[in-house]
Amino acid sequence: MPLNLLFAARPERWETYERPLRDALDKAGFGDANLAQEIAPQDVDYIIYAPNSPLQDFTPYIKTKAVLNLWAGVEAITGNETLTMPLARMVDPGLTKGMVEWVTGHVLRYHLGIDTDILRDDTKWVPRTPPLAQERQVVVLGLGALGAAVANTLLGLGFNVTGWSRSPKDLPGATCLHGEDGLTKALSQAEIAVLLLPDTAATENTLNAETLAQMPKGAFIINPGRGPLIDDAALLAALDSGQIAHATLDVFRVEPLPTDDPYWTHPKVTVTPHIAAETRASTASEVIVENIRRGEADEPFINLVDRALGY
Repeated sequence: MPLNLLFAARPERWETYERPLRDALDKAGFGDANLAQEIAPQDVDYIIYAPNSPLQDFTPYIKTKAVLNLWAGVEAITGNETLTMPLARMVDPGLTKGMVEWVTGHVLRYHLGIDTDILRDDTKWVPRTPPLAQERQVVVLGLGALGAAVANTLLGLGFNVTGWSRSPKDLPGATCLHGEDGLTKALSQAEIAVLLLPDTAATENTLNAETLAQMPKGAFIINPGRGPLIDDAALLAALDSGQIAHATLDVFRVEPLPTDDPYWTHPKVTVTPHIAAETRASTASEVIVENIRRGEADEPFINLVDRALGY
């Protein structure tokens, strides 16, 4: 009997994903699957899902084997008590590559002082010699799939990289720290800090007045992870005092960023509109279908969410 695959996301996503999903299903031998936006709940085998979907009550989906998230972030649904079946988050190779390129670009921007070196009409001609990557300490907060990929690329460029995570991790070539003491040690040497932690109760306000003060004076912050990782008032105060030289922020507690938010006009803040990494329909579809294949072959799903940790 053909599989019933419910696509539960906003209509515009259907236009983006329908063809790539059908191509991936056909390639994997599931060309006869019923992929649709409306299927009777009791008949659904898998739900291809976005957290902003109208579907929030999973109780009627009595035979569904797994919910396969289209987003890397799952914080909006991990607390849904009706979602009792396995939940897989999206780890998309295309998204990872996009994130690596975006972060690397902004790390190099800060490392080389590109903003300073752009000459304007009122700028004096003052040549300077930028430091080498080996002379720069970069700290990556979060060593999941994205954080590890970013750290490896920066290591390849010669940067001194320290990675921090809540639990012990190992990344060849990098100094890996964990726990509260590890965070203090990591931040104390973070000339450039990259935030790639998940959004959980334990990671909210990882950068606050106390932890920002632990960083070297004049440090730089890059946040393509989650908005709640930063205490906004504390960051603004640290920017005003010069403790933090500049921050590039791609994610915020409220998106789109309200027009009256002080980040828009702060001279030491670069705002980007949540563009650091976007799931690519072609590669994400292959990840989704691989989990469907695994489910049908009674193999373990990949990228399963740990409900206790929230990611």
